[in-house]
Amino acid sequence: MLAEPLSAAVSPLFRIDGRPVEWVVAPGYVPYEEAVAEMEARVALIAAGEAPERVWLLEHPPLYTAGVSARDEDLIDAGRLPVHRTGRGGQFTYHGPGQRVAYVMLDLNHRGKDVRGFVRGLEQWLIGALGEFGVEADVREGRVGVWVERPPVQAPLGRRMTEGPGWSREAKIAAIGVKVRKWVSFHGVSLNVKPDLDHFGGIVPCGISEHGVTSLLDLGVTATMEEADAALKASFVRVFGPT
Repeated sequence: MLAEPLSAAVSPLFRIDGRPVEWVVAPGYVPYEEAVAEMEARVALIAAGEAPERVWLLEHPPLYTAGVSARDEDLIDAGRLPVHRTGRGGQFTYHGPGQRVAYVMLDLNHRGKDVRGFVRGLEQWLIGALGEFGVEADVREGRVGVWVERPPVQAPLGRRMTEGPGWSREAKIAAIGVKVRKWVSFHGVSLNVKPDLDHFGGIVPCGISEHGVTSLLDLGVTATMEEADAALKASFVRVFGPT
């Protein structure tokens, strides 16, 4: 299902007072517990009106996170990587080097108090960022996240090969898992730039086993993390307003 373009008249995601969002890029790999503690503290300050909204871009060391809907049977290889139980929405996902995680701390009190519209905005943000690289992406009915259709794998002598273990034409390239407290959002999105996709094999990503996971690199786009960040920032401004 192709996501329809946002309309400011329908989904007023720009902040009412026009105040810019703080845009922060963390160096190195941020431990997951440290990131959650920082988010919790910042969300409390935003809710109290004592700090500006923030988008925090980072990378984690290799790990799995389990959202509130995670099923134990979807953790296929429990000993492979550390597992963190978290309060965000969604099920199991992988975070690690080469994946851009964006924690989004926005005050929806100033953005229409529309959680559905906010999630739709996150989808449009990611779709727009991927479009900066010529990647056509959209959403799927009944599935969370942002999806692409991969070209067929080319077998020898030019024959098309579209089947194989773990391969599917439709693949998720970005995940969404958020929480809202006092109308302030936290947790956020992850975009697969060039992570080790093999690590997704230790879980059933987001509870969906019939479709695969991909990345910009897997699609043939050799973007740097800095280029991915620039695309994310350009698209964010179009959907949520100035930073």
